[in-house]
Amino acid sequence: MGAQTANSGPPHAALSPQELTGRACTHVAPMPEFGCELHPQAAAALRALRAAAAREGIDLQAVSGFRDFGRQLAIWNGKFRGTRALLDESSRPLSAADLDEAQRVAAILVWTALPGASRHHWGSDCDVIDRAALEPGAAVELLAADFAPAGRYAPLANWLGAHAHEYGFFLPYDRDRGGVQPEPWHLSYAPVADPALAALDLQLLREALAGAELDGRASVEARLGELYDRYVAAVAPVPPAALAARGLLAAAH
Repeated sequence: MGAQTANSGPPHAALSPQELTGRACTHVAPMPEFGCELHPQAAAALRALRAAAAREGIDLQAVSGFRDFGRQLAIWNGKFRGTRALLDESSRPLSAADLDEAQRVAAILVWTALPGASRHHWGSDCDVIDRAALEPGAAVELLAADFAPAGRYAPLANWLGAHAHEYGFFLPYDRDRGGVQPEPWHLSYAPVADPALAALDLQLLREALAGAELDGRASVEARLGELYDRYVAAVAPVPPAALAARGLLAAAH
């Protein structure tokens, strides 16, 4: 299921059902400086955030931005089939062959969203690292240990905790709420993401999944309401300062 072609027009005030579920990309545009596609409003805020981080010696780089439905589906099915790495809550490898269908679905959801339910569909969310803290030639990995107090990205994590909201961003997966594991690298631009989450209801997700060649469909459909509550809705509350930041950024320009 491919996404509709992006356009270069002004950002939409609200995302359409197709955009919310990654089946269209008319709300995002390529951002060469970040190496990914983003919602234009999120990209503008990320530029400001990056510039502020640079003044503190942090080279904030996005390593993942918009993903469409088809890409999310390929990631999901690859993990289900064992052709992509499947990890437990402590980032230890699991063997898909040793798990039944329901267990595979549960394992995938620890780190990977259902197609149609990923926040990356909105163009508002991105994964970031401090490039300056990465050794030359080292592979980019997103590991909780690297963002812990003794990790290579600890200064980035501390700085984001203190300042991300000033630029409209927050960490939706700040702690374990019984669903997605903490992701200290995952930034969400609140002025776009907050209304997007409110608009992405269970029925819309069900419609997006209809007809998709989703591995583990029976287990997903049997628990879709529960999965929506645990893995879509259970995120950190948006800081009011992050929602207000859009107006402040606009005034600064």
